[in-house]
Amino acid sequence: MNILIFSNVALWIVVLIQVAIIFALARQIGILFERVTPVGAMISDSGPELGAAVPQMTLPNLNGEAFALGGAEGRSQLVFFLSTTCPICKALLPSLKSIREDEKGWLDVALASDGREDLHRNLIAKEHLGAFPYTLSSELGMTFKVSKLPFAVLIGPDGKVQAKGLVNSREQLESLFTAKETGIPSYQAAVSAQLTA
Repeated sequence: MNILIFSNVALWIVVLIQVAIIFALARQIGILFERVTPVGAMISDSGPELGAAVPQMTLPNLNGEAFALGGAEGRSQLVFFLSTTCPICKALLPSLKSIREDEKGWLDVALASDGREDLHRNLIAKEHLGAFPYTLSSELGMTFKVSKLPFAVLIGPDGKVQAKGLVNSREQLESLFTAKETGIPSYQAAVSAQLTA
């Protein structure tokens, strides 16, 4: 009789341990899903909405003549907002150089920031950014309501916002092009649509 009671207690202990393990694994899967899901740029609800026309602006350029933003000239523009003190921004500069070269047939890449001009000129020299239009314009940052960096906006040849968001990797930068091609504004929107379907 004692053996039967002992075996029942032992069995319940094993079952409770298994339930605890399954709960812990399910929690870890949830955490992993949250970390893996934002493959694309983290879209921002602030600033001009997707599909909205960008206010046409002529912006000063630290690397040459002023350049037009939002003009319908048959070419798309990628505006990358950065800071001289942002390590992720600096880590993405080689990717921006590569994208600028690989997509030069249809895309112009511009860098945007604000702050002290001398710090930005030092960054341009150190990172060899002389080939990019580079503007210091707090008005531009306010227009797109940029609150976190690095942030990127893809403007179509028609002068309308095609994609935008917080970008922390090359994959997130390239997701802006995927959003343009598929018409799905962000990876998060695609996942949300799949979850609700």
